[in-house]
Amino acid sequence: MNVGDEVVVDISGIAHGGHCVSRFEGRVIFVRHAIPGEKVKVRITDISKSFARGDCIEVLSASKDRVTPPCTYAHPGGCGGCDFQHISTPAQRKLKAEIIKEQFSRLAKKSIDVEVEEVKPNLGWRSRMEFTVSQNGRLAMYESRRNNLIEISECKIADPKVDIGGINSRKLPIGKKIDVAVGTTGDVVTSIEGRENIALIKQEVAGFEFSISPDSFWQSHTAAPQTLLAVVMEMSGLRQGDHFYDLYSGVGLFASGALSLVGPGGRITMIEESGSSITDARRNFANYETVEVIEGKVERELSKFVRGDVVVLDPPRAGAGERVIKSIAALNPRTIVYVACDPAALARDTAILEARGYELDAIRAFDLFPMTQHIESVARFIRSE
Repeated sequence: MNVGDEVVVDISGIAHGGHCVSRFEGRVIFVRHAIPGEKVKVRITDISKSFARGDCIEVLSASKDRVTPPCTYAHPGGCGGCDFQHISTPAQRKLKAEIIKEQFSRLAKKSIDVEVEEVKPNLGWRSRMEFTVSQNGRLAMYESRRNNLIEISECKIADPKVDIGGINSRKLPIGKKIDVAVGTTGDVVTSIEGRENIALIKQEVAGFEFSISPDSFWQSHTAAPQTLLAVVMEMSGLRQGDHFYDLYSGVGLFASGALSLVGPGGRITMIEESGSSITDARRNFANYETVEVIEGKVERELSKFVRGDVVVLDPPRAGAGERVIKSIAALNPRTIVYVACDPAALARDTAILEARGYELDAIRAFDLFPMTQHIESVARFIRSE
């Protein structure tokens, strides 16, 4: 088998990472732009010792879930920003649920049942976008697993207030990153790599107003902050007087929801490594005496504490890992709520948590990245009896 070869395969299932699974003469091929149950022609794009990758270039037997992609760039050789535009949105969520279940079965040795819940809108949802300027001075996105830049004049998943045409009409620096962020008040901030930008984005969630720098993390889906805040606060079971930890806190989304729940006799500890997020958090919580904002790595700073009642963590894609989980368990909290953007990391950390005396009590999943392979999950862990 060589790169460029074309083979006909049956698609047997879905894999974590936006690919479907097939086999040809004993070799596993991970295929983009296909759907389980289809027979397709695949062009091989990459080959390794144990598997190959390819693009579906022709559908010989189509799934009932196949639809025409709403975006003209969603095709082999096109923009790599979306993985599933060729699949109906209900079917996308079913496939994502299968991915979560498979990861938990393989990595945590657990059988779970989870539904990936719809969060609208399915298009025009992304409030934060990152582009790269092409050699022609136009906004572009990368092809999947390639360094090829695909120039675009529109993006179907971007918030409609992201004015790609207007930005393309400007003189843009070739090769630089362009970040665009949309606030809940409708303000739009465009940042160009290498140029100082002091504009702040306003975001209001459940009555709390944040001012956020373009470099600070914020959930991309316009409905994600409110959705996640509501679920996390419900799962946390916070009480008046609790000591609440918001780990990998960013600008403090979950801390904002905990304020009234722990009350004036409670305590909120935020730990975050990002300097811009720390600056934003200290500004946004400056008037709240019950909140402490700590800058540093979670694995180092958390070990300085000896007790806690409720811990919420929202780690990066790689997950928290054993060192952090050991420090969390040492606090002996009654409840741990884990927000995860990668089901594999959540499954691995679930196994570590259970070895430390915490059992998975509840899990929900949300389609906060429609048209892409990404999934957001929220899991609650309680002390084992």
